[in-house]
Amino acid sequence: MPANKRINPLLKFGLELGPLVLFFLANSKPALFSWLVAPALPAGLPAEKVAILTSTAVLMASVVVALVASWVLTKHWPIMPLVTAVAVLFFGGLTFAFQDKTFIQLKPTIVNLLFGSALLIGLALDKLLLPIALDSVLHLDEEGWKKLTLRWGVFFFVLAGLNEAVRLTQSWDVWTGFKSFGIMPLTLVFALAQTPLIMKHEVKAEEEKEHF
Repeated sequence: MPANKRINPLLKFGLELGPLVLFFLANSKPALFSWLVAPALPAGLPAEKVAILTSTAVLMASVVVALVASWVLTKHWPIMPLVTAVAVLFFGGLTFAFQDKTFIQLKPTIVNLLFGSALLIGLALDKLLLPIALDSVLHLDEEGWKKLTLRWGVFFFVLAGLNEAVRLTQSWDVWTGFKSFGIMPLTLVFALAQTPLIMKHEVKAEEEKEHF
């Protein structure tokens, strides 16, 4: 089977960031996207609820577009974006059904808890899931994968806690800003902080086969 195609890192970053930027923009300027959700909204909704439902609809649509674009470019479904897209559609659908922002706000918490739990439980069972989640873009020895898995597992729990702290203590507008422009930079900084570990445990692709 041929190896999966790789997306240019900048394009990959754009596909991940794009839906978040559109989410923030739709919340700030819902009128720009009224054509997308106006037919589905009941008349007489307060402005805040219109913004919530509009931004949620834009997020749902854009994650699907980004996921399909990723498949077109690589001819395979990336695991983490796929799980995230399914969660956005599920919790976004609940947000629309009940007209309650709590559902879409809980999505990052639940997804991060799922990712963190999967990684740490897999590590405890000596089953490393991080190479699968990362689509094998890194080649590390077994010790390196175990250390990196532990760090990412804990980090996902930290992100879940941060989301809950902001959700429970701040306004909807502050939370949308945090989701759009807070989580991504934190994740990038954390990922870059793992560079020394990755360099220390990096092995050639053919050598990695001996560890798994």
